[in-house]
Amino acid sequence: RCQCIAWLFILLITTSTRNSLCAGTSRHTNNWAVIVDTSVFWFNYRHVANALSMYRVVKSLGIPDSQIILMLAEDIPCNDRNFYKGEVFNNAKRNLELYGEDVEVDYRGSEVTVENFLRVLSGRHPAGTPASKRLDTDESSNLFIFMTGHGGDEFLKFQDSEELTSTDLADAFEHMYEKKRYKEVLFAIDTCQACTLFKQFYSPGIVAIGSSQKDENSYSHHGDHEHLGVSVIDRFTYFTLEFLERNKEKLIKDSGSLTLQDLFQYYNPVKLHSHVGWNSTLTRPLNKVPLTDFFGSFLQVKTGISPFAPDVMEPNTASLNVDVDVDVDEDYEAELFSNYIYRPTF
Repeated sequence: RCQCIAWLFILLITTSTRNSLCAGTSRHTNNWAVIVDTSVFWFNYRHVANALSMYRVVKSLGIPDSQIILMLAEDIPCNDRNFYKGEVFNNAKRNLELYGEDVEVDYRGSEVTVENFLRVLSGRHPAGTPASKRLDTDESSNLFIFMTGHGGDEFLKFQDSEELTSTDLADAFEHMYEKKRYKEVLFAIDTCQACTLFKQFYSPGIVAIGSSQKDENSYSHHGDHEHLGVSVIDRFTYFTLEFLERNKEKLIKDSGSLTLQDLFQYYNPVKLHSHVGWNSTLTRPLNKVPLTDFFGSFLQVKTGISPFAPDVMEPNTASLNVDVDVDVDEDYEAELFSNYIYRPTF
């Protein structure tokens, strides 16, 4: 009888735990991020700005530099064509300078290769590789990966000389899963035909989102044609920042109030000029996954100065502010998300 009661107790605990997971509990204990710009050359300025924008977001939301791997293939700040020496902007009005003294680039220039990226994911580094270049995740880690550059059908170009394939990515994630190097992964990619990059994924615990479907391009949003002569940010990245700006009060009051589903449903194909797609092997629905499960938490939100924009705020006032021009793209003001049908990735 006692034995039956014990088994019944275990069954109840197991059921309760399973229901808790389905209800949206991540049970992760730490957050990491890998932010990658794979493009070289001045005309790819926007890809560096995309990466630095995401870097600034996750850092401002509480992920420390020691748990962020930042890879920039092009040294835009020091490029001879850069009118604003040592600076990078994601907005034509230059309200937000992205490349400050607190930016820590872990892989730069020729170090940004397919091999080094896969080594970061696998943890297989040559002897003597410093800790700053290592992704020391474990089975309790939630990992956010953001990649931007030029891509095609199931590949992403690195350095304009080599390619990372969808199979490379899928196998890398499977190796990470087998070695217990993550709890859950959010993989986001801003490139042409982006969704084809996660077509081969087969490992559990991964949600992937791409800026465009097969045979679709991903487009820039706007440029600084007066002094730089190039586009400064891509549409997918821009509207991700816009979503955070429009919902900053919710994030400040309750970091768990916004979910991945809220973000994913915000992307409007008329404004993006492409169809965002996603796929998930998580054990919980996306409307139960808080954004901060991957983007971080508010442990390091500073007072006095916005963590996203340089605007000086009133003293002792916590603020979350993403500096974007919401109405820059006036020619493409679009209907609400509910007025179109989402095109699934698979």
